[in-house]
Amino acid sequence: MSSPLLIATLAAGLSGAPPQNVDEPPPLIRVSAADCSAAAAQVVSETGGELLSAQPTSDGKCVITVLIPGNGGRPKKMTVRVPM
Repeated sequence: MSSPLLIATLAAGLSGAPPQNVDEPPPLIRVSAADCSAAAAQVVSETGGELLSAQPTSDGKCVITVLIPGNGGRPKKMTVRVPM
C-alpha cells in the first residue's frame, strides 16, 4: 500500500511548478542596437555628423558616437549618452 507521504511527494512533483533557486541571478534583458535608432538619428541630425555606433546600456540609455566636422577638415569623434 502507498504511504500518504509518498503520494504527497509525487503530487508535488507533478504540479508543474518549477522549483525556485534563490541562488540563481535574475534573467538578463537584452536590448538590441535597433532600440537606439531614434536616439542615434536625433544626435546625427543635431550635430550634422556621421554615425559611428549606437550601443544600449543597462540603465535605459544609448551611447551614441558620431564623427563631426572639425577645424581644418579633420573630423572629431563625439560620444553622447541619451535616453532611449
